Amino acid sequence: MPVEIEAIRPLADTAFTLDLAPAAGEDAARRVHTATAVLNAAIADGRLPGVTEVAAAFRSVTVHHDPLRTDRASVLKAVVPLLEQTTPAAALTGALWTLPICHDTDLAPDLADVADRTGLSPEDVIARHLSTDYSVYCIGFLPGFPFMGDLDATLRLPRRTSPRTRVPAGSVAIANGMTAIYPWESPGGWHLLGRCPVPLFDSTRTAPALLSAGDRVRFQAVSRTDFDQLTTQAAAGSLDLSQFRRTGDAS
Repeated sequence: MPVEIEAIRPLADTAFTLDLAPAAGEDAARRVHTATAVLNAAIADGRLPGVTEVAAAFRSVTVHHDPLRTDRASVLKAVVPLLEQTTPAAALTGALWTLPICHDTDLAPDLADVADRTGLSPEDVIARHLSTDYSVYCIGFLPGFPFMGDLDATLRLPRRTSPRTRVPAGSVAIANGMTAIYPWESPGGWHLLGRCPVPLFDSTRTAPALLSAGDRVRFQAVSRTDFDQLTTQAAAGSLDLSQFRRTGDAS
């Protein structure tokens, strides 16, 4: 089946949003990832004159255009057939990453509470969180912040009733069926299960955000010694990020 457009929503006079799925999830991520790739390729080879950017979200893409060069009707006339002729990828085709996480108590302030609320032991919470390859559904909230799913059903909890005013950078968190990593210190209401020492955003890199929509991530537990060593290397700018990028099957 082609990439289906559920709805078209105008966004001022310079953009419109195409809803591609009824809800966030793996199927929506495949549709969005495919549509984004097709539209970006069309922009690159000149088939979408006046289109300046395609922004991906959980279940939609927003197409931005220059109103001095084209109009919404003309862009839609070109975009809709492109998507109608495209079949969503059978699987997400982005990069595969193994990212370290340390679960020491001071780095995982909500681990015990999550265990209590789910009826699991802290060790079981960790094991179930580590057992899944997560799809990066979209990047948002903060530069480089990955929304990833789907979380093991036994770990699905609503956000904290009392959000923190300061969540440390690198915190790995869960809420509402998803997991994420905070790339910056910021307020946040997700449950913190550990911390990742790998910088997710660096404006000096060619691609500032480490992860992209369509990537897949698996977490790997590391000791505090290894965590501290990686943190030191990251602070010094000497951490080799290629060591965390995997090849081969994600299973």
